[in-house]
Amino acid sequence: MGGDKVLSQQCYHVGNYEIVVLVKVVSGDCHILVATNMKGYAVLHWGISKSSPGEWLAPPAEMLPEKSKLVVGACQTYFTQISTGQAFFQVVDVNFQQRNFVGIQFIIWNGGSWIKNNGENFYVDLKLMKPIGKVYGDRDGEGIVKWLLDEISRREKEAERSLMHRFNIATELTERCKTEELGLIGILVWFRFMACRHLTWNKNYNVKPREISEAQDKFTDLLLRIYLNQPNDREIVRLIMACVGRGGQGDVGQRIRDDILVLQRNNDCKTGMMEEWHQKLHNNSSPDDVIICEALLNYIKCGFRIDMYWQTLNVNGLTKEKLASYDRPIVSEPRFRTEAKEGLIRDLTAYLRTLKAVHSGVDLESAIETCMGTSVKVIAGHDFTRVGSIGGLSQRLQECLGFVKAHVRDENIGQLMQKLLESRIELRPVLLSTHGRSKDLLFLDLALSSSVRTTMERGLKNLTFANPPEMMFFISLVLEDLCLSTVNNQDFIYCTKDWYRVSELYTNNSEWALQAKAVLDRVQLVLSERSQHYQKKIQPNADYLGNLLGVEKWAIDTFTEELIRAGSASILSSLINRFGPILRKVANLDCWQVISPVEVCGFIVSVDELVATQRRIYRKPTIILANRVTGDEEIADGIVAVLTLDMPDVLSHVAIRARNAKVCFASCFDQNIYRDLKLKEGKAISIRLKSTNLVTSDISSFNVSQNSFVSSSIPRGVALKKKTFYGKYAVSVEEFSSEMVGSKSCNIKFLGERVPSWVKIPMSVALPFGAFETVLSEYVNKDIANKISHFMKSVRGGDLSKLQGIQESVLQMNAPMALIHELKSKMRSSRMPWPGDEGEERWNHAWQAIKKVWASRWNERAFISCKKANLNHDNLCMAVLVQEVICGQYAFVTHTKNPLSGDTSEIYTEVVKGLGETLVGAYPGRAMSFITKKTSLMSHVVIGYPSKLIGLYCKQSIIFRSDSNGEDLEGYAGAGLYDRLGMGQ
Repeated sequence: MGGDKVLSQQCYHVGNYEIVVLVKVVSGDCHILVATNMKGYAVLHWGISKSSPGEWLAPPAEMLPEKSKLVVGACQTYFTQISTGQAFFQVVDVNFQQRNFVGIQFIIWNGGSWIKNNGENFYVDLKLMKPIGKVYGDRDGEGIVKWLLDEISRREKEAERSLMHRFNIATELTERCKTEELGLIGILVWFRFMACRHLTWNKNYNVKPREISEAQDKFTDLLLRIYLNQPNDREIVRLIMACVGRGGQGDVGQRIRDDILVLQRNNDCKTGMMEEWHQKLHNNSSPDDVIICEALLNYIKCGFRIDMYWQTLNVNGLTKEKLASYDRPIVSEPRFRTEAKEGLIRDLTAYLRTLKAVHSGVDLESAIETCMGTSVKVIAGHDFTRVGSIGGLSQRLQECLGFVKAHVRDENIGQLMQKLLESRIELRPVLLSTHGRSKDLLFLDLALSSSVRTTMERGLKNLTFANPPEMMFFISLVLEDLCLSTVNNQDFIYCTKDWYRVSELYTNNSEWALQAKAVLDRVQLVLSERSQHYQKKIQPNADYLGNLLGVEKWAIDTFTEELIRAGSASILSSLINRFGPILRKVANLDCWQVISPVEVCGFIVSVDELVATQRRIYRKPTIILANRVTGDEEIADGIVAVLTLDMPDVLSHVAIRARNAKVCFASCFDQNIYRDLKLKEGKAISIRLKSTNLVTSDISSFNVSQNSFVSSSIPRGVALKKKTFYGKYAVSVEEFSSEMVGSKSCNIKFLGERVPSWVKIPMSVALPFGAFETVLSEYVNKDIANKISHFMKSVRGGDLSKLQGIQESVLQMNAPMALIHELKSKMRSSRMPWPGDEGEERWNHAWQAIKKVWASRWNERAFISCKKANLNHDNLCMAVLVQEVICGQYAFVTHTKNPLSGDTSEIYTEVVKGLGETLVGAYPGRAMSFITKKTSLMSHVVIGYPSKLIGLYCKQSIIFRSDSNGEDLEGYAGAGLYDRLGMGQ
């Protein structure tokens, strides 16, 4: 039927049978079709929820398919047999008309037996009216797959019955969203909440360990298929699998039930705590049992010290209250006969391996044993024989794994760390190939990576941070581990290569230390960007789902942060932070880079991002500690200093603004110093300059002079002069004047008239002052002008949220033909390429860029800046400088006075690869920088090597630059407030 619309489709495999369930809209009615390849006589048994998924009733009689009959709470329906000539199948079609039912559940009768979905009823959601994979979200483009998170919440009551239920539901939902990255992230958030004990694992349901293991096995099989078939999703899949045990079919799970009975019989411990644990294991085994077994072993090995039992439990989150809350509670303490010690240690150690084989996916020893096999003595007196090992593992890998297993608890971690990484490198080609035991190999890789982190954390206390070779060695290993675990790992690979190059050149002098520091600065930028990527992708899911599931607020708020800390990125950051001060000392660098040297006093306020402060007015002198500074921010009134861990360019808007406004601005390179300052939140300190460094001191709040404090740091004599339109939509460089264009354009003309002919100046034309207002007044833009006028009334009333509405309206403006003809004529006469020659689409890109420059007049940062300076924003006029882009390999900016120290005898230069936009456009990282004495121009002192992540390159093109009358006012840092855009941006 041409008008049919499929809302969802699910496929189940039960033995040799295939069952397909289709939800469709046909002529406005909602249908469910259940098709199967089963032979013979079948009966469909189903029910519909009247108000909630837990209340299943029979449908109204008028909705029953033909040959159906009502039974208690449901109905029975015959399948219709259909033959296509090539295949034979049976189908039942139920028309739910347009009624708003929640869903349908059913089982199938097949010649003497009931067919179920892993022991549960089949279930189909009939409220899924939105397409699978549709992303919803309102957090600045950060999305969630809303239907999935809603469905997880709706089915959580079922999932908390047992781990079997949770794994079965997860398999079904993951199958439905497996091609959607945000869908997999939703599954990750759900399972990490579960793994961190924020969700119930078992509630009023008795399930065999074998059934848990089999359900777990099916879920991890699906995750493995996604891992192998969807390379871009491997990082998320790894994180999910770290929350899940390996599972397994056959006797893997059943041994949990059987072996506890053998353990009790062998060691005469059939009462008390052991019997309570036995009942819990039979009722619902979980990862808690691994911890309980480890606690028993520690208790016995320490001479039956009960405090060791409770210490092991409590460290892993198991309290007396938690043990007592199980369906089969454990309320007794262990009591064993002293003479049973050796037998208990032997049998509990073996039983721990059984528990870990099911529940502990990232336990290293269990993972190694699973892949390499277990050593057993087949006949007394004969050699040990390895059984159950995976074929195809290289001899080198087996040797490395053997070493790791034997030395996993070594205090000296150097060789162990090296073998862990070598194992991962040797394992990688086998892991990514088609292999019958790929899942076990993946769990082994997860365990190895987890052990890299835990081993490094354990060894930190013994490291000599003043010994660069030792630190370089460990940083190299953790960097490589991240390369192996990360999708889209190009930046980590580049950093690793640079780090090996720097390590090979080690000489322990200042030049080497500067280079090493630049590489580690870049590593930290990569770590920061990945952290922000995780926050953007994962945290919205944690916020939404966590609130639906009633998870505690602190666990929701710290979700992504804790997830990041559980990986190698956290330990790498820790290594760099502790090695950084050593490098700075060798490089003769201070703990601070002072970008704007001003001595001030004020009260400390800590914020995550500086941008969050720009709307505020601080009523007393305030020193802001900002974790993140992009370089584009406006500094709010009342801020006398900005201190940050970030690395903004000295040419960024915020840096220029700070220098012009006499605000102290500095980057801190010592985490300890910065952390100590954050602990002084609300207290008063003074900031003094000592050479090129900052010195902070505690002072009394009475010593902070209120009299010297002014509400605005902008000189009050600064004003904007309204410009008029001179009747031309476009002017050539020869026509540039201060009445028609801004300082950028006028300086281009000035340079062209004075530099030698061999110095090439980019070709330029401009859309002058007043061109925007004239275009807006055209009849074709009348409605847009009215909309902007309406928004401006709200903005003048203090509603800055309407600024975005103004910008969006500007982007809807139409270009008058006169503007197009004049701009085309001026560009061609100036020997510049006219975009329209490449087609109408190319001109549309250019026109969009022009409008974006005009619209930037109303960006929030610029509007606030004008308001703070008592500048009349209505008098701000925006010209657009149209310039050819010079495709150089390098770009540089030279200051004839050192902006960091104010020394007029020094020239300060910054250089970047590619376009200069990365230098002045607030791109993260530092440029190559050096100082030249004016008395010795051929001698340079390098003060910083490059650490920028991005270089911009282009073909021959043009750029559209803001050139307002508010960008080069004396005493007002207007530069960088407005936009510049290349073609197609």
